[in-house]
Amino acid sequence: MDNEVLNNTSGAGQAFDPSQVKKLSFKDLLKRIGPGIILTGVVIGPGNITTSAMLGANYGYTMVWLVLPIFFMGVTFMITAYRISMMMGMPLIHAIRHYYGRVAAGFVGIALFLACLFFTLGNITGTGAGMTLIFGIDWKIGALIMLGVLFYCYFSKGVYSKVEKGILICILGMIAAFYATLVSTGGPDFGAMAHSFTHWTFVEGSITTALAYVSTNAAVTAGIYGTYLGAEKKWKKEDLFNGAMIADACAHIITVILISGAIVLVGAIVLHPQHIAIKAPAQLASLLVPFLGNAARYVMGVALLGAGFSSLLGNTQRGMVLLSAGFNGDVGLESKTIRWGCVICLGLACLVCFTYGKSPIQLIFIANLATAVATPVAGLFMVLMLWKKAVYVKGKAPRVLQVCMTISYIFALVMTVSALQTVVPKLLHSFGL
Repeated sequence: MDNEVLNNTSGAGQAFDPSQVKKLSFKDLLKRIGPGIILTGVVIGPGNITTSAMLGANYGYTMVWLVLPIFFMGVTFMITAYRISMMMGMPLIHAIRHYYGRVAAGFVGIALFLACLFFTLGNITGTGAGMTLIFGIDWKIGALIMLGVLFYCYFSKGVYSKVEKGILICILGMIAAFYATLVSTGGPDFGAMAHSFTHWTFVEGSITTALAYVSTNAAVTAGIYGTYLGAEKKWKKEDLFNGAMIADACAHIITVILISGAIVLVGAIVLHPQHIAIKAPAQLASLLVPFLGNAARYVMGVALLGAGFSSLLGNTQRGMVLLSAGFNGDVGLESKTIRWGCVICLGLACLVCFTYGKSPIQLIFIANLATAVATPVAGLFMVLMLWKKAVYVKGKAPRVLQVCMTISYIFALVMTVSALQTVVPKLLHSFGL
């Protein structure tokens, strides 16, 4: 394994007193935040936009309560991954290798890679759908054009800083567009929202959409990949106790909820009363019609294009880093292994996307749902390690975090099992299997 990864995380086993670590000021916390912002751009892709719009369009305000477990689970998953990584002095998959061996690490790496690969399918399709809305061209041609631009980015220098800045711009643009639409429509029905927050229920037939929404916004994959981005950011063990990692995790989840939650509300306000189901890119564009009129298709096209491109840039790298980590390979973002692995991964994803004969929106949703495969596998090892006494050596075990992680994992596991019992046959049938 690349020794830089271990050195950047301030090795475990050194004398360390958390009580001596000073809390950072708000200004200093902003400087230390970084991985969470990249992860937000990875998470908020076309699949997230599509799933969020479907949730609001199909079920109105009924499923808005999902943002509460998403916040709880998302922060828990990220802090758990960060804590294990910092206490062990190595990123999380390497910690799995340390305790459970190379077979377990390889298995987790493959599971996480597959989740990211499914996510990549949605991102490729989403960039194509964005090009269709903007230029009226076939979505496959549009996707190929954007993949050409993406390859240029992969082989340019300074990948991390460019990704971080570019994704921040996309995030701010999406927030502005959807919140402007919320304001122009008179805002949400706060009474209906309050009823949803106090009456948690799954509407009949909603479990698959709910799983796709939760698994995208609160994913163990984000926390695990964050431990590798933390090495790029040169985080140290002190950052676990000075507030930097907590601030980073909260910044990630809050921005994700602000964006995806706004899309759910716009769907509930604009599409649900008209009984419009999301089946094509044009119907996604209708989300912004109340505010933008005829310009809605172009703005939604830019949103899908920006979200898909930023997510492609981060997510494909994420998948290759996690796969390489599972087999003790190079995990540097600018390494040849990661760069060429991304090219191969994108080629495979293109083959699947371009042979899919149905609506691109349907493929985006199916791909987003399939990302749920990561949590039952990787989440299990996170729970086991968090409860392992050897991780803390002389330190005090974080009992509250242990309980929160266990609850989050069980909730995600129950949702995944319940949804996949019915969706797997449909997924296989959609690909002609």
